Amino acid sequence: MNEKVQIAIEGMTCVSCARNIEGFAKTLPGVKSAEVSFPLEKAFVELDSRKTSSAQVAQKITAQLGYRAFPESDESAADAEARAHNEEIRRQRNYTIVSWLIAIPVMLGTFREYWILSSFVPAFFANSYFLWLLTTPLMFGPGWQFFRGTWRGLKHGFTDMNLLVATGTGAAYLLGIINTLFPQAGFGGPEVAFFETAALLIAFLVLGRYLEALTRGRASEAIKKLMGLRVKNARVIRNGKEEIIPIDAIAVGDLVVVKPGEKIPVDGVIREGYSAIDESMITGESVPVDKKAGDPVIGATINTSGLITFEALKIGKDTMLSQIIRFIEDAQLAKPKIQKLADHVSANFILIVHILALAVFIFWFFVGYDFFFTPGSKFLLSSIVLSSVPASVFAVLLSITVLIISCPCAVGLATPSAIMAGTANGADNGILIRGGDALERASTIDTIVLDKTGTLTRGKPSLTDIVSISDFTEEQILQFAASAEKGSEHPLGAAIVEGAEKRSIAFKAISDFTAIPGQGIEVRVGAHRVHFGNRALMQEQGIPLPQADSVAMEKFEEEGKTVMLLAVDSAVKGFIGVADTLKENSARVVEELKKTGMRVIMLTGDNPRTARAIAKKAGISEFLAEVLPERKADEIKKLQQSGKKVAMVGDGINDAPALTQADAGIAIGSGSDIAKEAGQIVLVKDDVRDIIHAFDLSKITMRKIKENLFWAFVYNTLGIPIAAGILYPGFRLLVSPELAALFMAFSSVSVTLNTLRLKRWQPKII
Repeated sequence: MNEKVQIAIEGMTCVSCARNIEGFAKTLPGVKSAEVSFPLEKAFVELDSRKTSSAQVAQKITAQLGYRAFPESDESAADAEARAHNEEIRRQRNYTIVSWLIAIPVMLGTFREYWILSSFVPAFFANSYFLWLLTTPLMFGPGWQFFRGTWRGLKHGFTDMNLLVATGTGAAYLLGIINTLFPQAGFGGPEVAFFETAALLIAFLVLGRYLEALTRGRASEAIKKLMGLRVKNARVIRNGKEEIIPIDAIAVGDLVVVKPGEKIPVDGVIREGYSAIDESMITGESVPVDKKAGDPVIGATINTSGLITFEALKIGKDTMLSQIIRFIEDAQLAKPKIQKLADHVSANFILIVHILALAVFIFWFFVGYDFFFTPGSKFLLSSIVLSSVPASVFAVLLSITVLIISCPCAVGLATPSAIMAGTANGADNGILIRGGDALERASTIDTIVLDKTGTLTRGKPSLTDIVSISDFTEEQILQFAASAEKGSEHPLGAAIVEGAEKRSIAFKAISDFTAIPGQGIEVRVGAHRVHFGNRALMQEQGIPLPQADSVAMEKFEEEGKTVMLLAVDSAVKGFIGVADTLKENSARVVEELKKTGMRVIMLTGDNPRTARAIAKKAGISEFLAEVLPERKADEIKKLQQSGKKVAMVGDGINDAPALTQADAGIAIGSGSDIAKEAGQIVLVKDDVRDIIHAFDLSKITMRKIKENLFWAFVYNTLGIPIAAGILYPGFRLLVSPELAALFMAFSSVSVTLNTLRLKRWQPKII
């Protein structure tokens, strides 16, 4: 039986690690597919549970590849993941402190002859044996992680960023040993120790790894924040008594008691009590929502006022909070087309860089040194004077610099880090996006198709008009109509009853209630015989309707309203208009969409008259009426065949085929059934303004991805040639391995920091 599991992985240092773990996992027996996210530090694995388990896969990744892997099956695993990440940050912080405590004395000893350093730096600091003594614990302490990672990869036939670092730092360290023990070997002697090169390389690289761990943690903090919302214990009623149990012990059907100020542990429906619930942590809506018996509640939201008792309906992975967390995590795996270029480049990057480094060595050793060498030239941020080193050392230094400055991590992080930030920010504001491909498609939309019922309109009838054509006041007409409909279950009747309740109108006693299918109702209200329904009911009962009033009714019907007549004791007293009204911001949203250049079309199964009336109110000039649910996808397909990039906005259930067919399917107000949605974007709050916000967020995120990729490619495009010495012949400019390490350390960090600017995005006020 196939099962999808998540495995947390600690110890990855770059996107190459993620790709290598992914390839290894796919070779394991029982594993159907595997995808690894470096920013999330997780593997998403589909496996045959009869052949293997998530624990076995995690154990093999740990044992054979050396990463720390453990299955994510419950809250304790999430806590373990958080502890492991914090441990990694502490470890890299300690490595950074130790590295610089050692690297600074090494640098002072190496540069002792410069400036005023000789006045306070002891002479033995410049001794190559002393520098060797200091550098060695740095290489086999903080720097050992790079060599361990290299060996781990080579043992299993893959390479990653560790190989570049190990090759560069190892070469510098070995040259230092050779020049110390064998000064006549032709590599510059003790005056060119190279130990400061190895020490500063390690110090800069460890600093970069520490900063990357910090920024990667910040990029994924949205998911951690959501996980932190989970409640650990709940108060339930069992055997007539309240008892506190772990949240994992809650069963569907349990009655859960939540006091004011407490969090609601799981999803359910209120059975007793009344309160205002703060749902901002899930929906982004800042105003608490009033809830009464029969209303749904969401786990992790806060009960702000009254005592409530609710029935648990969704627990564990089925709760809305768990679905949102899973939604965001899954979003990291859906790659946009723009990432294919980055993946293609980084796939063979390590091998290409080593080939380039070899080519650089060959050129400068056999040709470049003789043609362009100028005595007295120096590397930036280095004590090495070129006149003191032969061609072999010069060529080796440039090769090391090429290895160190090359950083595929910036390219690999450019897209997933931006997707993570964009989707997390969307989730904070009640906009759930299925991933990079959905973001990319949403940013290219030029035509948007809006479903009418439940999207533009409220999705249920509301009382709109009361017209008196007799001695009855409007209040009396509504009182008689609402009293008559009090016992009806018809949606139109419910709208009238709700309208009367909002106006605080008292209901009259009724008797002899009779429903007349397709026409209306007959009932006694007090001593009066009342008929309430359509024209057919009046004609059937022989109740005349004046021509002038018939014309007035037709005007309301032209506006898409359903008109119902009230007759008391066989005389028409007035009529009431009921309609599915526009949502508060629908017209404004349509206006905003048009301002962006989008073509706006309304799609509905209603008759053309009603469709025309609603479209006119919403400011939509194009509409398609009497379209059955199964034909909605065909209409989307027709638009696509004409070359349009189409977004479909619907309720996510009846409109599922159309949402799937569209380039971007947006399900509105379907937060409680996220896992079942066909849409690539889900708007949890049932707020049409979030349509604008979703498009805005997609465009900003795609712009951030392009910025990241631009700077990542610029870094490598410019950095590698400069490291290879392309500026030396004309400008006598050389980048030292130490400076290259500094550049490499900040390349990935700069991409992540640029991505974190997405956190400042806020939905614009509409």
